[in-house]
Amino acid sequence: MSGREGSEDFVYRISTMEEWELLQRTGSTFGGELDRTTGYIHLSKLHQLGNGLVYEAVDDSNVFPHFYGPSRSFSPLPRDAVIKGEKLVVSDGKFICSMLS
Repeated sequence: MSGREGSEDFVYRISTMEEWELLQRTGSTFGGELDRTTGYIHLSKLHQLGNGLVYEAVDDSNVFPHFYGPSRSFSPLPRDAVIKGEKLVVSDGKFICSMLS
């Protein structure tokens, strides 16, 4: 899943197929077990700030975007926030997809 359009404005999420199918079926997702227990959607960072997206330090050298939602009270990620979804393929121990090239 990714965020807004623009080469520097994407954030990414690696989801299970079940989570992706639920998002397609219901129109939103609270993510997986880790997301539900922490109260925000975990994403991979690029350079984007948005409504409900907060960059937080997880240790001394890593900052990641977390999606809480507009009210900062753990809202489901809406399907219309997703620009593109693509299945990852593992090749030579690396994830491959067109969004990562």
